Amino acid sequence: MAITLNHTIVPSHDKVESARFYSRVFGFDYIGEFHHFVVVKVNDTLSLDFDNKANYEPHHYAFKVPEEEFDGIFEHLKAENIPYGSGPFEPENMSINHNDGGRGVYFRDPGGHLLEMLTVDYKMS
Repeated sequence: MAITLNHTIVPSHDKVESARFYSRVFGFDYIGEFHHFVVVKVNDTLSLDFDNKANYEPHHYAFKVPEEEFDGIFEHLKAENIPYGSGPFEPENMSINHNDGGRGVYFRDPGGHLLEMLTVDYKMS
């Protein structure tokens, strides 16, 4: 059996708002409350468990998406007027990148986390 990441806790200022954001933008399944978390299912094996925190360091979450789904998610970003950019140090230059022959974009969630959407894995050579 392969080892998979089952869930991770995502700190947020408003766990419901953040969970609904990920559900709207990416199309993840909004599960709702589970204990004191608010959960969205990314896929069959991974969930994001949002938890309210007053203070936290912003994290980086990268999501590899199929090429055919990139445009739909990107349209959600534009429809909601979410600033986006081509790199982690330019997350608001309103451009996408074409790294390693794919497409990628960076943007922030309501809690300030830097999100990345990419269509191909980075070449690690």
